[in-house]
Amino acid sequence: MKTKKKKSKKMTSMRWFYSYLKKYKWKLLVAFILVTIASGMAIANPYVTKKIVDDVIGNGKNINVSLLPMLVALLIGITLLRAVVRFAFLWIFETSSQSMLYDMRDGVYRNLLQKDFAFYNKNRTGDLMSRQTGDMMAIRHFVAFVGYNIYESVLLFVIAIIMIFATDFRVGIAMVAVLPVTAFTTYLQSKSIKPKFANIRDKFSSLNAFVQENISGNRVVKAFAKEDYEIEKFDIENDAYRDSELDAAKVWVRFVPIFEILSSLLNLILILFGGIMVIRKDMTLGDMVMINGYLWMLNNPLRMAGWLVNDVHRFTTSVDKIYSTISAEPEIITPRYPADVKKIKGKVEFKNVSYTAFDDVILRDINFTAEEGQTIGIIGATGSGKSTIMNLMCRFFDASEGEVLVDGVNVKDLNLHTLRDGIGMAMQDVFLFSDTVEGNIAYGQPDCPFEKVKWAAKIADADDFIMKMPDGYDTIVGERGVGLSGGQKQRISLARALLKEPAIVILDDTTSAVDMETESQIQNSLKSMDKDKTVFIIAHRISSIKDADKILVLDDGKIIEQGTHDELIEKKGYYYTVFTHQYGTF
Repeated sequence: MKTKKKKSKKMTSMRWFYSYLKKYKWKLLVAFILVTIASGMAIANPYVTKKIVDDVIGNGKNINVSLLPMLVALLIGITLLRAVVRFAFLWIFETSSQSMLYDMRDGVYRNLLQKDFAFYNKNRTGDLMSRQTGDMMAIRHFVAFVGYNIYESVLLFVIAIIMIFATDFRVGIAMVAVLPVTAFTTYLQSKSIKPKFANIRDKFSSLNAFVQENISGNRVVKAFAKEDYEIEKFDIENDAYRDSELDAAKVWVRFVPIFEILSSLLNLILILFGGIMVIRKDMTLGDMVMINGYLWMLNNPLRMAGWLVNDVHRFTTSVDKIYSTISAEPEIITPRYPADVKKIKGKVEFKNVSYTAFDDVILRDINFTAEEGQTIGIIGATGSGKSTIMNLMCRFFDASEGEVLVDGVNVKDLNLHTLRDGIGMAMQDVFLFSDTVEGNIAYGQPDCPFEKVKWAAKIADADDFIMKMPDGYDTIVGERGVGLSGGQKQRISLARALLKEPAIVILDDTTSAVDMETESQIQNSLKSMDKDKTVFIIAHRISSIKDADKILVLDDGKIIEQGTHDELIEKKGYYYTVFTHQYGTF
């Protein structure tokens, strides 16, 4: 018996948008019902005005004043009630859009945190920031304002046409004559404006990325006195964004006047046709006043058409931009059925590991074993692949060939959180958050007691200089905080890595910016730690790794020598050459 397979609905940008909107669909439904009620109430005032003209004023001779107070009270009552209904649905749309924006921004941010290194290598920070700012606001604006305006405009237009036809079909036919022109003009504007807004979002992202990059690199700009050069580059980006906005503006500047002309044409039709019909007694003056009251319900949608088309395309472009960013699947993910490992112990093994990126071979046939509790030193020229070995161990990238094993399990089979939570890494490129010193050190364990923070700082030889800072461990550091030397940043980074008490500690050139005496103190402190920790030390200085249990010497992506310090000195190879360059004949 054949069974029909259900076709899975492919996620699109609009389906993704609706996945956030549907949480508020019932609130929005109520809001649209209120819009309908408010639009329906718009019928009343022109009709009451007709009654005042025809039944109260009449021909100007027999004025029926008795009806006037009731009709005026009715006008005021309907106006106030309509204002209350409008307030209610505007509040619902605004609160729903803000809540949806909160959910969406949170979801996108969570998605970005799941991306791998390859994603961030391909996408500029400024582009990603613009997804969270300008594009998000365009979506919120659509939910809060554009959506209901389109619905209300269509509703008012239809109601007005019906009421005008009900009053006098001849006037209705004359006014409907402008609709084909309006529809065709709207189509032309929509077709012309869509690529313009896509270009605007691209240029805005580029400008945002440029500004972010230059603010982050302001020290380099100042160090090379390149302010004027960067201003010239900024002007190019700024001009491109301005030109893209003006390019889009040319479209609506060309079409919006047409909508204004069509809107004014309705007034002209009413004056000509209505006036003639009133003179000929085919229609009362009250009917003409009532139709004039409905005229704004036709004029307003016509005037709004151009602007609403613009906003719709801003919205769709922004949804597409955000979705194209978050839909990029990361290459590095936790396997569906990870190995049953709760906590790693620290044994690391590389088996015939090679790594290639962009057709460039970074590592070739790497083989070594680090037993639990050993200290492994890695040395080699810049670009020899030292940091890449650590990146493969942490599974920031996957090996092109071979296996990287932790505790005998391929890292590809481990839960990513379990793997990385068991590794403490002090990176070569130190990044400190705009937080207190304590907050930066305790980043891996925010709820840990202060004593543990102080313990980690002492091992990293950071406690002394921290206590001399204005507010000690409560001093704000980071990109916009107090200035720290390179060595101080490295020691805070080292303390942050050690506080986790991980099974594997990676020190990626962590002591390069400290003096020899401080380095010696750090090395002695590390030796006093638990002996069951596996430590990897990447360095250029022999002094940093000479006491390691095993030293790997890399050159051009290959391990050309490995052994202890004494064994490598006896070989008189690459390591011996580096040693003699650094120590001479001492």
